[in-house]
Amino acid sequence: MPLSHAAVQQAKPAGKSRRLYDTGGLCLQISPSGARLWRFKYRFGGKAKMLSLGTFPAVSLAEARRRRDEARKMLATGVNPSAARKAAKVAAATADRNTLGAVTAEWVERFSARWSEGHVVSLHSRLRHVLPQLGGRPIAAVSPAEILAVLRNIEARGSLETAHRVRSILGQVFRFAIASGRAERDPTVDLRGALPPAKVEHFAAPLDPGELGRILRAIRSCQATPVVAAALKLAPMLFVRPGELRALRWQDIDFAAAEWRFVASKTGQAHIVPLPKQAVAILRDLRPLTGLGTFAFPNARDRSRPMSENSLTAALRRLGVDKTAATLHGFRATARTLLVETLGFPPHLVEHQLAHAVRDPNGRAYNRCEFLPERRAMLQVWSDHIHKLAADAAVGGAVVELEGA
Repeated sequence: MPLSHAAVQQAKPAGKSRRLYDTGGLCLQISPSGARLWRFKYRFGGKAKMLSLGTFPAVSLAEARRRRDEARKMLATGVNPSAARKAAKVAAATADRNTLGAVTAEWVERFSARWSEGHVVSLHSRLRHVLPQLGGRPIAAVSPAEILAVLRNIEARGSLETAHRVRSILGQVFRFAIASGRAERDPTVDLRGALPPAKVEHFAAPLDPGELGRILRAIRSCQATPVVAAALKLAPMLFVRPGELRALRWQDIDFAAAEWRFVASKTGQAHIVPLPKQAVAILRDLRPLTGLGTFAFPNARDRSRPMSENSLTAALRRLGVDKTAATLHGFRATARTLLVETLGFPPHLVEHQLAHAVRDPNGRAYNRCEFLPERRAMLQVWSDHIHKLAADAAVGGAVVELEGA
């Protein structure tokens, strides 16, 4: 006899689970706690099966019958409704995992440990331009036209460089999706040349011995905190990227070997910086102040984070070094030029030390230990050279601009 709405509503629990039967295999299972669950009993492949159809009153009697009828239609075509439901759940989960937003989040999670704090912040800021519009789309279905529309909106707001950066980031995400089998091609490749070229950023790099010597002497006399002063002294000496210097961790310093080992923020490759004796002395003097923490140059307000991006730049400006005279990143260009043109070191050795993606004739990326003895000697010569420039009384003033690396 078919169930009625009143019978279902008035059904009471008993000491053990019991069932009230409707027609066509539908039943209402009532637990001792009073919970009422719709079930569909059927046979498939000669075996008894049970399919859950929801709970009452969230699922009414009429809705439970409709769901039962859908399951019976599947059975009529030879489909097991329980297996079909599981497959649908797997498909839905896979679809969620394959959206542009989900793949981007996985890419960031996978690689962000190698990036500096500033890079992560910039990355999330740029992704906010694209994920609200395209994050829910299946990554394999995102078209070049959709991406270009987002980039055009960024350009229209006067942020052409950001548009180029966003395209580059999306290219990395798509290549990650291809490698993990969730996309077949990178649609950003089709957009090369679709945006006007962005203005190339240049960093002032002093090359004149007298001008560089004055800047180095100003850094020597810095009256900032010992942490900031130490970082400023190391910046021209080691010429690493400013974000890498700020994020220097004590655990990455091997004083016995006089080496600093870390993963380069731009290439994602393991990198070694041989430490000249002057750098070792600076770090040894600093260790009693910050050595109990993670970072050699911790943030003044939160020692669990590295110092802020502007701390060193602001200190340099307070020394009277204008941004047209020198920048922290510009010290890389200074070292790159003077090591080759003045001190006579081969360009490939300098490029290795700059942690650029140097490749040999066979296309292989450099090994972090390659040319280590030669680079160790080069860093010591460089450190001695700039030490002498800071002590000399030479005068001059030429400043050049080199493209940022």
